[in-house]
This record gives sequence, C-alpha cells and structure tokens, in this order.
Amino acid sequence: MTRRHIHYEAAFEDYLRSRGIPYVPVDEQKKVIFSGARIKSFDFLLYRPDEAPWLVAVKGRKFPYDTEANKRTWENWVTQDDLDGLTQWESTFGDGFRAIFVFAYWLTGEPDARLACHVHPFRDGQYAFMYISLADYKEHATRRSPKWDTLTVPAADFRRLAKPFQEF
Repeated sequence: MTRRHIHYEAAFEDYLRSRGIPYVPVDEQKKVIFSGARIKSFDFLLYRPDEAPWLVAVKGRKFPYDTEANKRTWENWVTQDDLDGLTQWESTFGDGFRAIFVFAYWLTGEPDARLACHVHPFRDGQYAFMYISLADYKEHATRRSPKWDTLTVPAADFRRLAKPFQEF
C-alpha cells in the first residue's frame, strides 16, 4: 500500500486491498503534464474481471456533514478541475476505460440506514464508499459555488445514481 496522507484515500486503498481487488495507485506527489497542460490526477486504476478498467478519483466527505444550521447528507461536490481532469483522462485512455468518482464517506456517527453499503473500519474510523460514473455525474451536476468553482449532484439524484462500492 502506498503511503497516503489523506485518510479517505488511505481507507479506500485499504478496502481494495482487503477485498483483493486489483489496482494501481497513482502517485499524487508527481504532477502530470500532458500535451503541455497540467491535468489533475486520478487516484487509482482499478482492474475489473471481464470489464473495462476504471479510472478512479476519490473524494472524501463526512456523513453526515454538520453545519450550524443542519446536518447534510450525501455531500458529493467536486471542483471543475476534478471534472475536467477526469474527463481528459477518460478521453486519453480511450474507449477501453471508464472514469468514476468514488465518494469515501467518513461516518461521523452511528452507521445510518440511508447508507445501503458496507461499512469498512479503518484506523479509528468507519467509512462507506459510493461510486458514480463520470458520465452520470456530468449529466446531473449543477453549479454549487461560482466562487469556489464547484459542482454537485442534487442529493435525490445522487441517491438514485450512485451505487455502493461493494457492488463492484
């Protein structure tokens, strides 16, 4: 396992390893320049038996996410750079590859019935992993913040489109 300083990515890598899922980690310390432009890296290349490999970008979020006003669930925002980078990688790798976002939810309370996925213990926390294809994300994304250049899929759409990672 590579040394990952972001606990969400480290938890996902531990999940992959514990399930015997073949993967190649991408070294996030190396900046990628492709055709003279910087492209945001993806995190893992996953090999799937008899199916197209996945280019995976892991996005870590708390579940639920507490604010002063309320508790929010299914946080799934990404930056425009995340979306553009993954789109470029999918195009570069070609038809034999599929790009996905994996949302690694750090469970901040007791596991919630709204999470229909396996809970993975890692270090002192618990995590749940949901995935959504880049194509579905792009089709349903709306602007979250022009200032931060972020996008999100509305929670109801995300619950309908995203799948628990154990369905891999």
